[in-house]
Amino acid sequence: MANPNRVAVKQAVRRFTSSVSESGPWRAASPGEGARWLASLTVPWWIAGGWALDIFAGYQSRPHKDLDVGILRKDVLQALSFLPAWEVFEAKNGVLTRLGAGMRPRPDVFSLWCRPAHNSDWAMELMLDEAENEHWIYRRHRQIQLPFNIAIRRSPQGIPYLAPEIQLLYKSHRIRQQDQADFEHIAPQLDQRGRCWLRDALQSVEPAHSWLPVL
Repeated sequence: MANPNRVAVKQAVRRFTSSVSESGPWRAASPGEGARWLASLTVPWWIAGGWALDIFAGYQSRPHKDLDVGILRKDVLQALSFLPAWEVFEAKNGVLTRLGAGMRPRPDVFSLWCRPAHNSDWAMELMLDEAENEHWIYRRHRQIQLPFNIAIRRSPQGIPYLAPEIQLLYKSHRIRQQDQADFEHIAPQLDQRGRCWLRDALQSVEPAHSWLPVL
């Protein structure tokens, strides 16, 4: 039986890009590649997802099928203007919708799938984050915040990446096997501030969360 989400994605891509018959595979891009693609951006960006946790740990702990990159929603048009040769699609509920040049994503869209034009492989997923007064804001619970100078770190090579406590908070929402593995790998490496922040954040959004006894 066909996966309804995959069928929906295929239909959406056919609707908005008649030359492409299906969504296409993901290319396993690295943070270094992402840094080269985004080198000319003049707005903040950072590596997110599992790669952000591996940058924090200092080594790659598992294969990554894709590359997640965070940007601020308020900066999205400026960021996309530096990727004129890329195709960009909103990803929402298993459906991809092409985002035309100069178009702002809908308010309920938090993920943009991106690939170089005329390429069937997806290369980068842009994650849209919120901010206010120099603070990163958790969109599912806006009272949970962190100053940007703590929320965004830099690797020894100068690549910006999302703080591990924030990335684990994102992963705590709907835990997959890889999310649990990432938590077990990274939680013992958090410093006291990061561990306390993650514990307090989880208590705010889900007081009975399974990770709390470990924290």
